[in-house]
Amino acid sequence: MIQMPTLESLNFGVAFPALSLVIGAVLLLVVDVFLPERRKGLVPWLALLGVLVSLAVSMINYNEVGEAFSGMFIADPFTSLVNIIVLISAALSILLAMDYLRRTEMEHRSDYYLLLLFTTSGMLFMGAANDLIVVFVALELLSIPLYVLSGFRRPNLKSEEAALKYFLLGAFASGFLVFGIAMIYGATGTTNLPGVWAGTAAIVESASPSLYLLLLGVGLIVVSLGFKVAAVPFHMWTPDVYEGAPTPVTAFMSVGTKAGSFAALLRILVVGLPTLILTGATSAAWANTLAILAALTMILGNFVALRQMNIKRMLAYSSIAHAGYILMAVAAAGDPAVGNQGVQAALIYLLTYAFTNLGAFAIVIALERNDGTGGQLDDFRGLASQRPVLALLMTFFMLSLTGIPLTAGFIGKWYVFLSAINAGLVLLAVIGAVTSVVAAFYYIRIIVRMYLQEGDANIGTSRLSYTLGAAILVAGLGTLIFGVLPFLVADLTQGVQIVRTIAQIAGGG
Repeated sequence: MIQMPTLESLNFGVAFPALSLVIGAVLLLVVDVFLPERRKGLVPWLALLGVLVSLAVSMINYNEVGEAFSGMFIADPFTSLVNIIVLISAALSILLAMDYLRRTEMEHRSDYYLLLLFTTSGMLFMGAANDLIVVFVALELLSIPLYVLSGFRRPNLKSEEAALKYFLLGAFASGFLVFGIAMIYGATGTTNLPGVWAGTAAIVESASPSLYLLLLGVGLIVVSLGFKVAAVPFHMWTPDVYEGAPTPVTAFMSVGTKAGSFAALLRILVVGLPTLILTGATSAAWANTLAILAALTMILGNFVALRQMNIKRMLAYSSIAHAGYILMAVAAAGDPAVGNQGVQAALIYLLTYAFTNLGAFAIVIALERNDGTGGQLDDFRGLASQRPVLALLMTFFMLSLTGIPLTAGFIGKWYVFLSAINAGLVLLAVIGAVTSVVAAFYYIRIIVRMYLQEGDANIGTSRLSYTLGAAILVAGLGTLIFGVLPFLVADLTQGVQIVRTIAQIAGGG
C-alpha cells in the first residue's frame, strides 16, 4: 500500500529557499503573459527581485538543519552555501543580460529571464538533494533551460550549433546518470543517500558481490557529472558551447552549473559513498580516480588555453582547468580524516571563482560589439589608454584567476592545495602548482595587450550601462574582499560538516 506523505514529512518550510525561487519563476511566467509589450522591461527586475528574495531567505536560514519531502531534500549549511553561490551568480548574470539583450535588440524576449530562473532552481535542488532521484530531476531542470539559452541568439549559426551540441551530449550524459543510479539501487536497495551510506558499509564489510555494482554505478555517475563540470575527458563540448552561446549565458554556465554539479557530486560521494573503501585502502575507492581526472583536467585545460586567441574559448579552457582544481578538493574528501576539509575547500573555491569569473566575463561583454564580434585577444590592445578603470579591473580578475595573493583566487587555491596535501595527494598538489604557473602566462598575456601594446580597443558600447557597471563593481568587490579578508570565507564554511552530519543521521536511522 502506498503511504501518502503528510504535511509534516513534506516540511515545506525547510525547502523554502529553493521553493521560493520556483514559485517566483512560475508567477513571473504568468505575469509575463499578461504584461503589455511596453511593460516587458519590468521582467528582468522582477526576476532579479525573485533571486534576491531567495538569497535573503538562504542567508537567514543558513544554519538551519532539517529534511523535507520525506527525507529526499536536506537543508544544512552546505545547502545554504551552495544556494548563496548559485543565487549570487544568477543575480549578477541577470544584470549582465539586461545590458547584453538591449544591445543585441533582444530585450523583448523576456523568456530569457524565466529560463534563467528555472535553471537556477535546478541548481538549488542539486545542492540540497538527499536522494539520487532528486539529483536526476534537478539535473534535468538545470539542463533543459540551459540548452535553450545556449541557442538564444538565433539565427546566429554558432549559437544554434552550441545549443545542439550541448543538448545531444547533455542527453547522453543524463543516460549515464540514470544507469549509475540503477546500479547503486540494485546494490543497496535504496536511492536515499543515508540508506546508500549504510548499505555500502554493509556491502564492503561482508565483501558482497554487490560491490561490483556499486563500483560500476559510481563510475557512471562520475562520467555524467564530469560532463557537467567539464572535466577531462568529458570536456569536448565546452569550448564550442562557450564560444557560441550568448556571453551572459556562458558566464552563468561557467559558475552556476559548476556549483550545482559539484554540489551534487559531493553529496553523492561524500555523503552517500564515503564508506566505499576497498580492502587495504585508507581512502574511498573513487578518490584515486578523481585525483587522476583532476590532474588530466588541470594539465589539458591550462596547456590548450595557451593556444587560444578567442577570449571566450580561452576562458572555456580556463574553466576546464579550474574544474580540475576543484576536483582536487573532491578527491581529498575521499580520505575520511579530511572529508569535511575537502568539502569546505571545494565550496570556498566555487565562491571565489564565481566573483572572479563573472567579473572577467562582464568586461568581455563590455568590449563585445553588438554583432558578436570583438572577442579576440587582440581586441584588448590599448584598452588601458581608453578605459583605464576597465583595464584595471580586468587585470585584477586575471590575477585572481592566476591565484596571486590578496585576491579571492589565491584563497581558493590555498584551501584546495591544503586539503590535497593533508589527504596525502602531494603529487596532485605539485601538478596543480605547476599548471597554475602555466595559467599565469595566458592570463598575463591579456594584461600585456591592455597596457604594453598599442591598438584601438573598440568598446562594444560607448557608455557602460548602470546594470553592467553594477555587475562589474560587485564582482570586483567580492574578489577584493575575500582576497584581503580570507577569514570571511573560512567562517562561512565553518559549519559545513556533511560527513559528520550524515554519519549521525545514518547511525540514528
